[in-house]
Amino acid sequence: MESLGPQSNASEVLACLKTLRNETNIAGMARFGILTDTALGISTDDVRKIARLIKKDHARALELWQTGVREARLLAAFTAEPKKLSLEEARRWAADFNSWEIVDSVADLFVNSGLWPVLIPEFAADEREFVRRTAFSMMAWAAVHLKKEPDAHILAFLQLIERYASDPRNFVKKAVNWALRQIGKRNAVCRNPAWVLAEKLGRSSDRTERWIGKDALREFEKKFGARAID
Repeated sequence: MESLGPQSNASEVLACLKTLRNETNIAGMARFGILTDTALGISTDDVRKIARLIKKDHARALELWQTGVREARLLAAFTAEPKKLSLEEARRWAADFNSWEIVDSVADLFVNSGLWPVLIPEFAADEREFVRRTAFSMMAWAAVHLKKEPDAHILAFLQLIERYASDPRNFVKKAVNWALRQIGKRNAVCRNPAWVLAEKLGRSSDRTERWIGKDALREFEKKFGARAID
């Protein structure tokens, strides 16, 4: 790993990753729902250490993504240059998504690219499970990290949350719930609208909507106490 640096190309990085293969870790990853078909069993912390060694390089990140190897794709997410990411590149990556772990690792890149106003509604409307998850993972990331973004832009996500809250697929509903919770915890301006939606979903006759709403309410109540009624 020490032999890697900013000048390392994709082939050299991949060769190094393969020397770190760990079969025991691969078995453990599977228990956490991580897709292991192409995994080498390297921990995400160690992948991040490699990312710090090789630094950002957008062209190399695109090559690493094309390998299909789990750890190479994580490295691609960590070392791609957000402002160089194009819409078509983001869409191509999303078409390859087959794991919640990869989705959540790429979501921040997509947000930091500045492409999120286009990608979030587009991906939310997409029927593919992991593409739709990406939209809501992006919302969660944006609610926490885009601190200078007008709250109105973040609150607009609530319409998409309500629209797709009935999607029962595990990796979608958990991301929808995550987005709702993060919006509600963003600040006092966002808290009440998110809380109102959580209450509405919690009363729904739809099982998935009800779970999303009630789970968000539990977190809000734990963090803030009872909601003040306007």
